[in-house]
Amino acid sequence: MKQSIIRFTALLTLLAAFKLQAQPKATNPVIFADVPDMSMIRVGNNYYMSSTTMHMNPGVPIMKSTDLVNWKLIGYAYDTLADMDELNLANNKSTYGRGSWASSIRFHKGTYYISTFAQTTGKTYIFSTKNIEKGPWKRISFSPSMHDHSLFFDDDGRVYMLGGAGKLSLVELKDDLTGVKPGTEKVVIENATAPSMPEGRRGGLPAEGSQLFKVNGKYYLFNISWPPGGMRTVLIHRADNIHGPYEGRVALQDLGVAQGGLIDMPDGTWYSYLFRDYGAVGRIPYLVPVKWVDGWPVLGVNGKVPEQLELPAMKGLIPGIVHSDAFTRKKGDAALPLVWQWNHNPDNSLWSVKARPGYLRLTTGRVDTSFLQARNSLTQRTIGPVCSGSTAIDVSKMKDGDFAGLGLLQKNFGQVGVKMEGNQKYIVMVNAGGTGIPVEQERIPLEQHTVYFKADCDFTDRKDVASFYYSLDGKKWTAIGQPLKMAYTIPQFIGYRFTLFNYATKTPGGSVDFDYFNITDKL
Repeated sequence: MKQSIIRFTALLTLLAAFKLQAQPKATNPVIFADVPDMSMIRVGNNYYMSSTTMHMNPGVPIMKSTDLVNWKLIGYAYDTLADMDELNLANNKSTYGRGSWASSIRFHKGTYYISTFAQTTGKTYIFSTKNIEKGPWKRISFSPSMHDHSLFFDDDGRVYMLGGAGKLSLVELKDDLTGVKPGTEKVVIENATAPSMPEGRRGGLPAEGSQLFKVNGKYYLFNISWPPGGMRTVLIHRADNIHGPYEGRVALQDLGVAQGGLIDMPDGTWYSYLFRDYGAVGRIPYLVPVKWVDGWPVLGVNGKVPEQLELPAMKGLIPGIVHSDAFTRKKGDAALPLVWQWNHNPDNSLWSVKARPGYLRLTTGRVDTSFLQARNSLTQRTIGPVCSGSTAIDVSKMKDGDFAGLGLLQKNFGQVGVKMEGNQKYIVMVNAGGTGIPVEQERIPLEQHTVYFKADCDFTDRKDVASFYYSLDGKKWTAIGQPLKMAYTIPQFIGYRFTLFNYATKTPGGSVDFDYFNITDKL
C-alpha cells in the first residue's frame, strides 16, 4: 500500500511538471502591431507603456499590462497637441511624419509623468497625473523641442532631460518642470555612435532614442544607432555620475531589433523592451531577456533575440490594441473607444455616434482634394501577421462629388468606397501602391443605399499586400481593383491604418452612416 502511494505521488509530480512545461509561452514579437518608441515603467505589479503615434489624435497612447506581454490601451496623454493648420489638415498643410515623437514615461513620488516633443510646434511637453488610468492630465510646454529625450528624476531631487542625436546633451529642469534651468546644458557624450561605428567608416544614422536608467547607483543610457553597412544596433553607455564620463559598448546586433530600455519584474527578472522595423505593419515590440554581468546589462541569449520567452503567452491583440466597434453606446460610455484615433485633429462638430444611435455619422464640412488631406478620417491599427477589417455604410445622404468608404492609410494608400457623381453612385477602388499616385482601378454602378466593404492585409514575412472587396448583402464578397502593394514610408513614418472616411470634392454637407467596423486576425 505504501509503495502504491509513493508511485501515485511520483506520477502526480511528473504530470504537474509536464503540465508546467506544456504551458504555452510568449513569443516575439510580443505585439505584432505598430507600437514604436516604447517607454516603460513598473509600479508595483503593473507595467505601463507609452508609445508614438505622431500625427494621430488623441496622442501619446498609454498601455497597461500585468505580465509584459498582454497589453491594453488605457488612455492618451493629450486630446490635441495644438490648433494650427499643420495639425488641422488645413490650407493644404499637414504634419505627416512629425506631430509628437518618442515619449518618456516615469513615476515619481506618487505622480505619473509623460514627456514628449514635437517638431511641428517646436516645443517639449510634460504631462502629469496622479491617476494614470483615469486622469486628468496636467500639461506643461516649453521651448526648445528636446529631441528623443529621456526624462529623469535623480535621487537628490534634481530633474533632468538627456537626449539628442550623435552628440548627446544633458539639461536640468526647473523645480516646477516649466523649462530648462539657464546655464545647465552640457554635452555628456560627444559621439555616442562611436562604439558601433566600423573603423574608418562614415555615414549611417547617429545614436538617438535616449532612455536613461539608474540601477544600483550607476547610470545606464540606452540608444539606437544604424552603422553603415550594418543593422539597427542597441548601444549602452554607463557612468557613475549623471554628468559622466560615460563608457559605451554595443549591447545587441540582431534582426535590427533596437531602441528601448530596461524593465524589471517583481521577482528580480530583467528584460529589455525594443522594437523592430517590420515593413508596412510598422515598428513592432520585442522583449529580450537581460542578465547582469560585471555591472553591465547583457541582452539576449548568446547575443541573439529569442523567439520564445519565459513569460505567459499572448492572448491576442483583439481587444486591447485593436477592437471591433458596433457604434452602440450605453449611458456613460465614451463616444469612441480608445482603439480609435483621428488622422490629425478632428472637427468635432462633424462626427457623431448620437445623431443616429448605433451608427457613426461622418458629415463633410469643406471641400478636400484627396484622401491624405481629408479631415475626420477615423483610424485604428492594422495587426500582423494577417488581419481583415470590414464595415457597412448607409450612403443615402451623400452629395455630388462625395467619396466615402474604407481605406488603408499611408502615403501609398488604398481605398474602396462609394463615389457620387451627379445623381449616380459608384463603387470604386483607388490604388496608390508603388508610386503613391492614386489611380481609380475599377468602378461599378450602385443602385442601393447600403453597401459593405472589406480590406484584407497580409504582413507575413513582409509580404505587405492588401486586397479590397465589396458586398451588396454582407455575405457574398467580390474582389475589386488590384492588390495594394503596401510600403512603410518616411513621409508618414507609421504603420498602415484601417480608416473610415468621407470627404467632399464639390459641395460640403453630405453625410454617411457607418453601421459597424469589424476587425479579425484571420483572412
